[in-house]
Amino acid sequence: MSDMKKDEIAEDQALMGEEGIDAEPAAAEIEALRAERDDYRDRFMRALADAENARKRGERDRREAEQYGGSKLARDLLPVYDNLRRALDAVGEEQRDSAKALIEGVELTLRELVNVLTRHGVTPVAPAVGDPFDPQVHQAMFEAPVPGTKAGDIIQVMTEGFMLHERLLRPAQVGVSSTPKS
Repeated sequence: MSDMKKDEIAEDQALMGEEGIDAEPAAAEIEALRAERDDYRDRFMRALADAENARKRGERDRREAEQYGGSKLARDLLPVYDNLRRALDAVGEEQRDSAKALIEGVELTLRELVNVLTRHGVTPVAPAVGDPFDPQVHQAMFEAPVPGTKAGDIIQVMTEGFMLHERLLRPAQVGVSSTPKS
């Protein structure tokens, strides 16, 4: 027991002794009250820490919901992007001349869709032929030996991928070279 506690107990006993109170049960009661006080202080500090952790967790959950809450909608809009892109890729030169206004309208619609997605944190993952395959952002749809390439190079891009802030929304679908090293 520390000297300070001994002094407190001695002081309490002296006070109680003067009034004719039995010192032994009073000291035990004081010790019990101190233990109870320490227990309540410990519970209070734990409750305070729990409340702070709940506040931080709530703030983190709110931020994530704000950033990633639209991921389902964004994922549902990606086929629209793909179809507009395919429509533009399928247009030949003679069709461009005859349906210029229609094609321009599709291009403007695609551009606006990309602008809306970008405003909400959706960015394309657009690999090029010859880039190395990255399993973190690419999905290999097939492998084929292609002369003039090395194993692991992208040989074809089927669809672009997309990121939502730092999370992968959809991987880019690619074909990968399996040409053995010679």
